[in-house]
This record gives sequence, C-alpha cells and structure tokens, in this order.
Amino acid sequence: MQIEIREVNSKKDLKTFVYLPEKIHRNHPEWIHPLYMDELTFFDQKKNRSSHTSEVILCLAWRGSEAVGRVMGIINTRYNEHKGEKCARFCFLECYNDLDIAQALISYVSQWAKKLGMTRLVGPLGFSDKEPQGMMIEGFDEQVALATNYNFPWLPEFIEKLGFEKELDLVSYLMPVDNPASARMAEIAERALGNHHFRLIEFKKKKELKLWVVPIFRLINEAYINIYGFVALEEYEMQEYARRYLPVLDPRFVKVVLDSDHKVAAFIVSLPEISQGIRKARGRLLPFGWYHIIQASKTTKQLTLLLGGIADRHRGKGLDAILSDSLLKSAKEVGLTKIDSHLVLENNRLMRAECERHNGKLHKRYRLFGKALE
Repeated sequence: MQIEIREVNSKKDLKTFVYLPEKIHRNHPEWIHPLYMDELTFFDQKKNRSSHTSEVILCLAWRGSEAVGRVMGIINTRYNEHKGEKCARFCFLECYNDLDIAQALISYVSQWAKKLGMTRLVGPLGFSDKEPQGMMIEGFDEQVALATNYNFPWLPEFIEKLGFEKELDLVSYLMPVDNPASARMAEIAERALGNHHFRLIEFKKKKELKLWVVPIFRLINEAYINIYGFVALEEYEMQEYARRYLPVLDPRFVKVVLDSDHKVAAFIVSLPEISQGIRKARGRLLPFGWYHIIQASKTTKQLTLLLGGIADRHRGKGLDAILSDSLLKSAKEVGLTKIDSHLVLENNRLMRAECERHNGKLHKRYRLFGKALE
C-alpha cells in the first residue's frame, strides 16, 4: 500500500506522533519510553519556545489508516546565522523495518528544507545538543542511558542507503566508581582548593539548585560555544531546560565550583540512572509512575553524567579534579559502582583521556549523518 506523508496539524496527530515509538519498539528489549508529559510539551510548537526561533516541521508517514513512521525537521535560524550555514536538521526519526518509509520521511523533510533555501541536511540533531542526538551504531546490548537514542540496528543502515555519510561520531564510556585514579584526583583537588581560592558548592535539596540554573547555563554558553550543533541559549531556554530536568535530578550529584569572584568556574550535573524506572512506568508519571522512577534512582548502581563545563580562564587549575573527586565520593556513599559518561564528541580528546584515566571502557557509539541537498 502506498505511503503518504502528512504534516502534524492537530492535537490528535500530535498524540499519534508522540506515542508512535512505543508501538514500533513494542518488542525492543532495551528501548526506554520517553516521559510523555514532557514530550507533549516539547513537540507542541505553541508551548516549546525553542521552536519560535526556528523553522519546524513534524511529519507522520501513513499506510492507509495506520501511522508507520515519523520525523521532525528543524532549521535552527540562530545557529545558521552564527555559523554562516544553510543547514537543516532531522531528528526523532522512527519507522518500522521498511526502507520505503524512511525514504518517504527523509525525502519530505529534504524537499521542505530545500524550499526554504537550505543546502544540507544533518541528523539526528534537535534544537541543540541538549536533545538526544546521533543514531546508535555500536552498543545495542548495553543499558540505555537517559536522554540518548536507542534505535534498531537497521535504521542507520537505511540512512546510509539514502545517501547520507558520517558527519561525526559521539562515544560513551562506562567507568568504575572505584578506580586507581581516585586517589590522585583527591590530591589534585585538595591542592586546587587551597592554592586558587576556589570553593566547592554541594547540594542537599532541589530547591537549592534553582538559584544556580542561570549561572550554570551562562557558563554552558561560554564553554560550549565551539561544540558541534550548539547555539547559545536564551534565558527563557535555560528556564525551560530547568523545568524539564530539575524534577528528576538528585541534588547530591550536582557540583559547582566558584572562583574568588564568586562566579561559577566549573560544574557537573549527573544523576543515578532512572531509565529502568521510566520503563516500568511506561513513560507515564501518573498515577504511579513516579514511584517506579524514585525506586529506580534508589536501586540503580549506575550514575550518568549529563552536563559539565569549565570556564576557559580556569582551565588547567585542577577544577576537573575537584569535580571528579567530589562526585566519586558521593557515588561511593550511596553504593553506586559505575558511571556512564553520556555522549562525548569523538574529537574531544581531553574528555576522552579523562574517561580512560578512570579505566573507562568505550561501550557505545552514536553517529550523526549528513547529506547535501541536491
């Protein structure tokens, strides 16, 4: 039966778009449901303010009366202006094991982007690097971490058959909490705190974190400016990310270092891995989904790193050791045994070297693809 691509133009279509992946991944053992309350806001262009500064399209693939695939297209106007590019992005691509569906969806987004003057299509990549990015190409048997994609092995093969090539890879390391580098980190951290007038800030309650959201994101704007796909965040976007992630963060695993001017010099944000709880809740917080997520945070043995950064002016002063030492101590206190580095750009030699220094094993790889629009 012929495949028809229709744009999402109603609340009914939006719900179909949001809930379609759980049908496609029904028998996929490691797949994790998204948090649907968050998804319904994120994909609603009236509610997601990031879409107000971008061109956005949501598409569903239909075979008769059945939805069989979806994709989101984005043109991040601010990023293109900053980089001098004419690049569109595709993301949240899902479909059944049928190349024709993937081809129809990508072709539709490509034509949409070309009409708007774009010359290249890359993805999977969202509004920024804060959304799940890249397509898994290695590590399909590994535990999925929060805010990362988990696709079928055949999906990147489809993308390559459609003429896309590697844009760049992102890698993920799994590190033991108890490792030989711990003692060395403690020594460096002690010296750094004593010699440079730095102050480590730790947290016990979520409400304590709210004061630091904007200062942390301001440092992100500084530290991430040259990272692929990143565009500086406006303050309303900072607050939006805080709204999305504060409810699930454990304040014990957020660390901030202040310099002598009481400005944020470095930070790290991590949390006990809650993906298994989200799976049990099937992405629904109500009526009892929160219980499963809270229980998962208490029983997991894995800590997942989400964000981190050091101000350029303070690099090489031991701040990475301060953060690592404090985080490892907190992890040991609650019995965590391993840390997932989350996604690291393959050319980020400093971060990769840090992971390997902590006996990290590369256990997952994700790929961003690109193609010229002809």
